[in-house]
Amino acid sequence: MLKRTIGIMIGVTAVFGLMIFCGGCAGGGAKKGAIVLRAADDHPLDYPTTQGLLEMGKIIEKKTNGRIKVKVFPSAALGSETQTIENTQMGTLDINRVSCAPLTEFSQKIGVFSMPYIFRDAAHFRKVLDGPIGEEAAKDLEPKGLKLIAYYDSGARSFYNTKRAINTPDDLKGLKIRTQKSQVMVDLVNALGAAATPMSFEEVYSSLQTGVIEGAENNTPSYLSTNHYEVAKYYSLNEHARVPDVVLISMKTWNKLSDADKKIVADAAKESEKAQSELWAKYDKEALEKVKASGCKINKPDPAPFREKVKPMYEKYRAQFGDLIDRIQEVK
Repeated sequence: MLKRTIGIMIGVTAVFGLMIFCGGCAGGGAKKGAIVLRAADDHPLDYPTTQGLLEMGKIIEKKTNGRIKVKVFPSAALGSETQTIENTQMGTLDINRVSCAPLTEFSQKIGVFSMPYIFRDAAHFRKVLDGPIGEEAAKDLEPKGLKLIAYYDSGARSFYNTKRAINTPDDLKGLKIRTQKSQVMVDLVNALGAAATPMSFEEVYSSLQTGVIEGAENNTPSYLSTNHYEVAKYYSLNEHARVPDVVLISMKTWNKLSDADKKIVADAAKESEKAQSELWAKYDKEALEKVKASGCKINKPDPAPFREKVKPMYEKYRAQFGDLIDRIQEVK
């Protein structure tokens, strides 16, 4: 509660000027006249997405000779994903790293990336996002005050819970599973027989601990970094979704930048994708080794029964996503 209150207070204070043009106002040795862009991430400082933001900031600072700096606030210091998305829309937060799942309420197109098993593998995931489909989805957010400048890797999401290993969809029956606040993710969990329970990321640990929920779904590094593995020992690598993380910049902030600075920021964001992806691969491997060593029970079920179970979702969402589902699957 204290963290959330502090985050809200910072957000309110930021209304008076997150793009700071006075030397030393934001700390970090900002030179006089520097533009300081505040960036939020709800993961800790050593997490690959937060490190991606730091890398982006280094590139921007280097290309502008220190004229533009990015100050990164990790660990949800500026609020939950919902709060930071709203603040980015309002322009009281400049840059924001979030999962694309909660953005589905602002963009129909971006919601397609949360569809279960929409990507065949990591290579297909990258090819789709770096191509015309990724560009279309990014453009669709701009009328909502959000400019998508990078797609970050967040691995494959799988189920973990406090009760039992998940080998087939039947093993999910009756379990209350936390989801992101995304209708696609809610429908996915319900389609597999569990009871979807949307809640903020920051509430999951205590909810698992107290039995408000019995499980959640996420990638391995998040399972480790949040310490969810301490209270939910069963982790089943069914890999039902590869939901990208995204880096957003407020359209209000974007429109204040010169054309030259817009190009620098956009190019730096794209450059940071490679570094973030490499960090992710290393972090993901290390995370799995650590949770195994802690005594967690890891299993890798056959994905075929899960794929079959969620097939009706494709027909349900075809009206919303149009030909995007087919176009993604046709990318080779």
